[in-house]
Amino acid sequence: MSYLQAIVIALIQGVTELFPISSLGHSVLVPAWFGGSWQTLVTQSSQPSSESSFYLAYIVALHCATALALLWYFRADWVRIILGFFRSLLRSVKDRKVSIDGRDEKLAWMIIVATIPVGLTGVALEHSFRVLFAKPISAAVFLFINGLVLLGGERLRRRQLPVLAPDRNQTAVAQGGGSRKRSEIQEGRAADARITRLSFLDSLYVGVLQIAALFAGISRSGVTMVGGLWRGLDHEDAARFAFLLATPAILAAGLLKIPSLTGSAGAHIHGQVAVGVVVAGVAAYFSVRFLMRYFQTRTLTPFAIYCLVVGAASFIRFS
Repeated sequence: MSYLQAIVIALIQGVTELFPISSLGHSVLVPAWFGGSWQTLVTQSSQPSSESSFYLAYIVALHCATALALLWYFRADWVRIILGFFRSLLRSVKDRKVSIDGRDEKLAWMIIVATIPVGLTGVALEHSFRVLFAKPISAAVFLFINGLVLLGGERLRRRQLPVLAPDRNQTAVAQGGGSRKRSEIQEGRAADARITRLSFLDSLYVGVLQIAALFAGISRSGVTMVGGLWRGLDHEDAARFAFLLATPAILAAGLLKIPSLTGSAGAHIHGQVAVGVVVAGVAAYFSVRFLMRYFQTRTLTPFAIYCLVVGAASFIRFS
């Protein structure tokens, strides 16, 4: 893998992991479209294990970079969530019963509940899904399906009453002493309060949808956003919840397989990995910044159209 290939794939990974258009699908389709030496990367993506595939080892490193970018962007939230988890855990041990008090503690347990299904499924079936479906024609089909899911989510959203707090602009004025510029920390707390109006069963429903992202072409952030819209969140809060849910899942998947970089698969790509991690991390950070602002006023529809067009074109190209 050349440095040019490493940079291009890292840039694609950093953007498409968070944009609702499937990073795994693009990591298969983009090299396939380029052809030539890039085609080797597509072949590598369906190798039996990351220990025998330098491309999978590389993608693992990029996933870790994306997760770290999410952790940094939502660092204030994660401090509160982690502290809330330990408060709840210690109190539960002391009282000998489950004890959850306040939004930070509830959000921590919501994330845990939502992560368990995809964690168990990923460990059991990720290998099978990747070997069978990490191919251009399959990725094209699932990318098209992803577009349909996003359109369906928007249609469903129009039929739902969102879980709304007071008008965001009015809240911003109240928080900013007359200024319309809102405090990110204060708005983060307000958003978490809206998210925790959902039940644990709601969070489980949304978390189960992450399993679909094991198919190359289905976007984790896309399906979880649709799940959030389905349960009554607006676009901005659905995106926030989706990114919070994605962080432990992406990080755990990366850390689980990071040892492959120390084996034969990563033996000759250490330099490419170092460059790619930086590129993917920076791209992911600016992507989440952009998307959190984008979803304040906009919808999933443009991403749905993109997936439908690219999915259909790729299916024609590789069928």
